[in-house]
Amino acid sequence: MLQNLKQLYGSKLTAVDGDIGQVKDFYFDDIIWVIRYLVADTASWMTGRQVLLTPHSFGGWDQYQKILHIKLRKEQIQNSPSIESHKPVSRQFEIDYYRYYGWPAYWDGAGMWGLGGYPVTLPPSKEEMQSNLQYHHRNDKHLQSANSINGYQIQATDGEIGSVSGFMVDDSSWVISRLVVETGHWYSGKEILISPNRVERISYEESKVYVNLTKSDIQLTAENHLVKGE
Repeated sequence: MLQNLKQLYGSKLTAVDGDIGQVKDFYFDDIIWVIRYLVADTASWMTGRQVLLTPHSFGGWDQYQKILHIKLRKEQIQNSPSIESHKPVSRQFEIDYYRYYGWPAYWDGAGMWGLGGYPVTLPPSKEEMQSNLQYHHRNDKHLQSANSINGYQIQATDGEIGSVSGFMVDDSSWVISRLVVETGHWYSGKEILISPNRVERISYEESKVYVNLTKSDIQLTAENHLVKGE
């Protein structure tokens, strides 16, 4: 099911044996466009430490109570490899992290989640293996904060068209399927969706997302509130 990532911000995180904090942010791969980690705010439980959780650990999300269930015990999380705040996620940390939990590493294999198509421990089907051979996991990772991208201007080939206000994600594979864009005065404040396939690059220096679309392209397809990547 698709849902807007911003709906999860502030949601309570509940482990098997108690509350552990709330959703603070997400790290996503800006080349493959998939959520790799949730950043947990555990100030009420573990102060002075940044806690990362992968979709492997996600249980169900209660959208009415705003609770994301985590399939781990508090002691497991407390004893997991530590990462310092405000520092990039290193590959060595990821190796230690995945080894600690015993999950299959997403960079081993050609699928979006490594040997499988989804962040689960079940062996992949032949269809999943075949459909996911397109992914190449680079050592120079492109993990970025999803929260920090909110507000970035969308730069079309002939001018700015609005700003990023969210991401639509598949809560099974945690793939980012669309960028949610508020068009502001340019297009009567309408909200449109743009496929990551249309993104040429993200300029973190300029706080802009460059897309290979014209304003006319967007107007022609905005009747469905969707700019497709096909």
